[in-house]
Amino acid sequence: MKTQQISILFCFLFCVFAAKAQYTETINSNRPGFSQGAFSVGKKVLQFEAGFGYGTESHSLQKTETNVFIIDYNVRYGVWKEELEISLIGGFRSNSVTNNSGAISFDYKESNFTSNTLGAKYLVYDPYRKKEIEKPNLYSWKANNSFHWRDLIPAVSVYAGANFDFADNTLTPGTDSSISPTIAIATQHNWGTWVFVTNIIGERITEDMPSYSYILTLTHTFNARMSAFIENQGISSDFYADQLLRGGAAYLFNQNFQIDASILVNFKDTPSRFMGRIGLSYRFDMHDKDEYIEEKGKAGKEKNKEEKGSKKKKKDKKEKKKNKRKDNIDFEEGDEG
Repeated sequence: MKTQQISILFCFLFCVFAAKAQYTETINSNRPGFSQGAFSVGKKVLQFEAGFGYGTESHSLQKTETNVFIIDYNVRYGVWKEELEISLIGGFRSNSVTNNSGAISFDYKESNFTSNTLGAKYLVYDPYRKKEIEKPNLYSWKANNSFHWRDLIPAVSVYAGANFDFADNTLTPGTDSSISPTIAIATQHNWGTWVFVTNIIGERITEDMPSYSYILTLTHTFNARMSAFIENQGISSDFYADQLLRGGAAYLFNQNFQIDASILVNFKDTPSRFMGRIGLSYRFDMHDKDEYIEEKGKAGKEKNKEEKGSKKKKKDKKEKKKNKRKDNIDFEEGDEG
């Protein structure tokens, strides 16, 4: 059964890669994977990302067969600076379980939230901003397009949040209501049509059963509409530990709307897992002007100096135009002389 599921996964991925595909930063969605990119949605951008999935789990030791329905959601908003976003990330799960451990099997259901985390992500380093302001080499195609060691330096962001757990929830560790911290580091490499994201995550780190995990996501752009991804997640915890493999695709309808589909498999039987997911991302772009992340160091000082000089010239020109007397001005009676 496991071999069949893995075969289905790779057949699906082959179909995805054979089709037209696209990854775009227009909407900058974290879907359909579970990792967070290093970049925020942008100041004054409100973005909703949500989806649902259905799958099966089979536990060889507990002798259970489970049909699983999940809903996952992410609400993101860029605030204060381009580098900063706040978010609510969560999930809801419903299990229909058949227990075959006894002489007579029996069924039961359980459902609850698996997580609700309110947090903030801040971009602390962006190597791509510096590249944008550098002038290209007009005399060498090779210098502009060849590999440079600095291309291995990723954008880096940090994330911190508070995870809210409810009492008597069998789907989360612990039995009491609690608020516990979640922290993460996200890195992102942009290599042309390829994007590689890494997350290192610590969840519920003050609780009795904390969870530590990593997520590696590789996305490839095929054209202006579609992209495909493959993702590996490793989880280490006394409550639940696993190695997960995901793959899928996303389709961009326009600069504000994206849909996606993906599947998941794992590599153990306590439990074995197979799941399909579909979802969407939509943003409300409330930018009132183009804004750029401030460049640090000498380059940033020179850029700021140029911007201030440009603003001063525009202001002087405006004042000069305002004070200039035009020949076609009509005078009120008694104004002459």
